[in-house]
Amino acid sequence: MRARHRLSLGLLAAALLFLAAPWAQSQQPPAPTREITPIAGQVYRVRNANHYSVFAVTPAGVIATDPINADAARWLKAEIARRFNQPIRYVVYSHDHADHISGGEVFADTAIVVAHDNAKAAIVGEKRPTAVPQLTFSDRLTLELGGTTLELAYVGKNHSDNSIVMRFPRERVLFAVDFIPVNSYSFRDFPDAYMPDWIESLKRVEAMDFDILAPGHGPLGNKASVTMFREYLQDLRGEVIRYAREGKSVDEMKTFITLPKYAAWGPKEWFPLNIEGMYRLVQANRRGN
Repeated sequence: MRARHRLSLGLLAAALLFLAAPWAQSQQPPAPTREITPIAGQVYRVRNANHYSVFAVTPAGVIATDPINADAARWLKAEIARRFNQPIRYVVYSHDHADHISGGEVFADTAIVVAHDNAKAAIVGEKRPTAVPQLTFSDRLTLELGGTTLELAYVGKNHSDNSIVMRFPRERVLFAVDFIPVNSYSFRDFPDAYMPDWIESLKRVEAMDFDILAPGHGPLGNKASVTMFREYLQDLRGEVIRYAREGKSVDEMKTFITLPKYAAWGPKEWFPLNIEGMYRLVQANRRGN
């Protein structure tokens, strides 16, 4: 009797597992969308879900940028080998944040890892899951490989204290991550941000010579995209300062501040968060009466 009872329980457990298997499989997250698309000349854009990076193919190898994560880096390394039969000679980090630069160790067998001085300090200090940069700079650095030039420039504090822009002068492409969204509000409440330094850094980008802006998220843009986002930050900061001087709370500001010029932007849920973040940054550097 007991043996038969144990057998029944075993059959029931097996049946439950069989029924649960399709449900468990359906709960697995979908594979990220990955693709490589040309931008200009031999400069290409890499997509991994909602994150983007760029790379340039030369006769002497490839200059890559943000690896994004280890899985994406392994996929990209295999794709570059298959499509172009070239090793990756440089990998350049846009800044220190892990959602863009994780997985750099995948390229480190053939590549020199490059970043801003401050980025290396943060990568080491925060123990980011990536390869530590071997080559760093404080202001500007030019990389040349196989006839292709990549100009790296630090334009000041903005989304971090170590974000850089990468300009391919021949192709007239500029790669900038997280601090110049195209037709989009800024990420949530401006985490790890510096204001009004951010606005000044955008003015420096506007003075550069390029046609195509390749951001770390979202669609391609141009120099007008930089100007538009700078004007947004200025307008938002101005409104927050005005209402702060009137003694309004941040919740009241979410009602009063609308900025219709940017109403078509998204994500919509980020706009009130942008107000919160700007209020925090303004109040941190404001002395009222």
